[in-house]
Amino acid sequence: MDTRPDPKTLQPAAMVDSDHPEVIAFAQAHARGSDDRERAVSLYYAVRDRLRYDPYRIDLSVHGMKGSRALAKGYGWCVPKAAALAAVCRAAGIPARVGYADVRNHLSTERMRKNMGSDLFVWHGYTDIWLDGQWLKATPAFNIELCERFGLLPLEFDGRADSIYHPFDKAGNRHMEYVTMHGTFDDVPLQQILDAFAVHYPNMPLEKSGQEGDFEADAAREAAALRSG
Repeated sequence: MDTRPDPKTLQPAAMVDSDHPEVIAFAQAHARGSDDRERAVSLYYAVRDRLRYDPYRIDLSVHGMKGSRALAKGYGWCVPKAAALAAVCRAAGIPARVGYADVRNHLSTERMRKNMGSDLFVWHGYTDIWLDGQWLKATPAFNIELCERFGLLPLEFDGRADSIYHPFDKAGNRHMEYVTMHGTFDDVPLQQILDAFAVHYPNMPLEKSGQEGDFEADAAREAAALRSG
């Protein structure tokens, strides 16, 4: 059973770097509301929609996984986006930590499947936020434009209930399946993520991927081909 937050959930960490000027400025701009719940909800939507989901450009270094780095770049995949949300919550005085799960993600591209060799996304990141005496899961990975483009049900967060991926999309197609929960951490457990990637994705580079390209364009092209074929 969860207890009251550890002091570390309000302190800066290496990758949940809530003391970084980029994080502080973002929190000051977007933590809107009269209480922690309203401010956390406002921060959730700001991170979800202002940072474009991009699983092509992955940098598995400490610097590349920092929440501040995702904010500065304006894009990120699930792990740095979750770190960014945790960081801006802490900067706003709201206890937050990062959590992880293995999920089967049915929104991928041929390029990703070839690189990963699997549809299992290990150590998918979300954010755990302490509100009104309880920890709530918030998943800011998929921005609203991505959801609208691919017929996904966008993840809403009201600060009263968990916000985790839907099992099906708007058309009833399989979307996301949670396989294993890894729990929560005060900072991104980078070495554990690297170890898991080495096991599950032996062909994936574990430093800067150097990938370019447009994930949304690739996914849209493949979805159109499936519809027409």
